[in-house]
Formats: sequence, structure tokens, C-alpha cells
Amino acid sequence: MHIAVLGNEGSWYYADIARAAKRHDIVCTRIDFPSLSATVGNSEWPSLSANDLDLSTVDAIIVRTMPPGSLEQVVFRMDALGQLAESGLLVINSPKAIECAVDKYRTTAALFAVGLRVPETIVCENFEAAMQAFEMLGSDVVVKPIFGAEGRGIVRVSDIEIATRTFRTLSRLNAVLYLQKYIQHDGSDIRILVLNNQILGSMQRHSTEDFRVNVSRNGTATAYQPTVEECEMALRAAQVTDTCFAGVDLLYNEQGICYVIEVNAVPGWQAFSKVTQIDVADKLLQHILNPS
Repeated sequence: MHIAVLGNEGSWYYADIARAAKRHDIVCTRIDFPSLSATVGNSEWPSLSANDLDLSTVDAIIVRTMPPGSLEQVVFRMDALGQLAESGLLVINSPKAIECAVDKYRTTAALFAVGLRVPETIVCENFEAAMQAFEMLGSDVVVKPIFGAEGRGIVRVSDIEIATRTFRTLSRLNAVLYLQKYIQHDGSDIRILVLNNQILGSMQRHSTEDFRVNVSRNGTATAYQPTVEECEMALRAAQVTDTCFAGVDLLYNEQGICYVIEVNAVPGWQAFSKVTQIDVADKLLQHILNPS
């Protein structure tokens, strides 16, 4: 078997997948999005290739990165992944899942539509609407880029002067303003990994320095045994976003009410594997070998 991993140069995750691939006698090749090339109208050339690899010759693709790019680049990348998936190639996660999970507004709306609890959210495009939303959400909000991961670009705004400067700047940049009511919490959240509609494991992340508890932002993590309700929420969140492999983040407020904060379609597992002793790369490859 030959799998391609869409990952950045020097990626720890590609190295971990390549390590596990040796155990299963799987050939593993790293490719990246900027090297994607498509051909139409000449059957002698590969219809889709990357880093000189004909993608019709691989058995599966694992998406481990979603780098920023222009609208045209992002659309082309999704089109290429869609073409590969339609040809019968196993793509994890599917372009449909990535398109949903990478878009925070689309994910939040989809989660809410099936009855999962999410923070109160207002999304708008201009300064005046953002200031009104700030007041409606209790003048304490988390402002997030619609596209983003690992806590990047997320700020908490609870001062009207800072809100004014922040929203005016974002409006001038033609950004979409995504505001969520800040959830008062104890400095921890829960990350549950889901693979093929099954709970792979869970960890609790903690931070005493930042409202963002991501390990990539100096948070710490411990193994965690999720409750039945938490597992049900995570599975439902993965299902509604069509993610085969997902990291679902849950957050409890000070009253003990649980919210679904995010569904990550390119979830990391470096800290997760360390605290849970679960070989996620091996589990992922086992699924590719036996996807039923």
C-alpha cells in the first residue's frame, strides 16, 4: 500500500505516520498543497499530481495541513481533493468535512442545528454591527478568525475601547467579524479524538496563564476519561461535520454546563499520544487498511 500525506516540510505528524507505516509495510510519501498540479484533456499525463507523484497511484491521502492561501488557491485545493475522493481514493478527512470544520461559522451553525450547545455567536461584516454584537453578548467576547487553528488569531475583548479599535481594524481589513460570548470556565477544556465514529481517547488541557488552553500555547495536558454524555456529544459533532477523524473540544462553564467549542478536521495528537499512550498514527493507518 502507498499513502500520501499532505503535510508541511519537517512535520512531526508526517514523521509519526511514516514511523507507524513501517510497521505495516506501507510506503509513505509527503506532499504539499503548493505542489498540486492538475491536467485536463491529455490522458498521457497524470490528471492530478504533487511533488511529481501521480496521485492516481496512491491508495489513500491523509490531510495533515491546511495552509493559508488566496481564495483561488483554497478553492483549487478543495476541488483537487474532491476530484480524488470522487475517483474512489480514500481521503482523510474528506474535502466536504474539511470545508465544514475549517469554517467556524458553518461548524457552529451545523452543531446548533442538531441541538448541540454552542456559545452564543454573532457573525457580521461591519464595525457598527460588531459593536452592537459586543453589547448583546455581554461586553465580554472571544473574537476568532473564521479560518484558523491552534488558538491562532483568537483574542478576548472585554473593554469597549479595545473593542472599538479591534473591530474597526478588522472592518478595514474586510474581515468577517466572528464574536462568541466568553464562557467563564476553570481554565481547562476537554479534547476528544474521534476516529471512524468511535472514541479514540480523550485528554484534558489546562492553562493558568491564558484563556486559550491549547498545548501549543503553553497549556498542559493530562489523560481524561470522558463521560457517556461527553462521548455522545463528540460523536454527534463529528457526524454533523462529516469528519472521519476529528478533534472535538468541549468546555464547561462555571455552572457545569457543557459547550461544544470546536471540531478540528486536522487534529493534532502529539500531546494527546504522550499523555494517553495511544498510538494515534497506528490507529489511523489501521483504519486505512480496514476502513469498514
